[in-house]
Amino acid sequence: MISKLTTRLEESFLAILLVGMTLLVFAEVVMRFVFGAGIHWAQEVTLLMSAWFVLFGASYGVKVGCHIGVDVFVKMLPHGVHRGVTVFALLLSLVYCGLFLYGSWIYLEKLHLIGIELEDLPVPKWIPTSILFIGFSLLAFRLSQLLWKVLKGEEEGFHLADEAKESMELAEELKKMKQSEENK
Repeated sequence: MISKLTTRLEESFLAILLVGMTLLVFAEVVMRFVFGAGIHWAQEVTLLMSAWFVLFGASYGVKVGCHIGVDVFVKMLPHGVHRGVTVFALLLSLVYCGLFLYGSWIYLEKLHLIGIELEDLPVPKWIPTSILFIGFSLLAFRLSQLLWKVLKGEEEGFHLADEAKESMELAEELKKMKQSEENK
């Protein structure tokens, strides 16, 4: 129940960001080319929304397994070695997240201390830039969840989008459709 609610909230937040960016860019284009005047803060807000979309979406991508990866070699390894390589990759990913968390905390702390505002809006810059810390925290959480599942034997590794497999399935479907049309 809580998992479904969390997933629904994540998907809704990402959808709102995507729709918001699209509408804002559309409004800016219409204002600029139809009325000859733009929205002076639109570019900055669109950039910030896209940063939120990417950094928030990275953790969601780990959760649902939609990241693209090159894992042909790893899939050919024996089960125990495959598991070890996966654990090592997850640990390296967590170290990477840790470095970004540390750096983003220092950066946000300095932005807060200095009191810099956004260029086009009177908003403290550390507030929208906090997605650095939030995004990498969520990513570290998702990677930790996956690591725990791999260690418990519930998962074999990253859930990566297998484009080659999907392409081959699509090619087979097209081949069957073509054969069925020729048989008519």
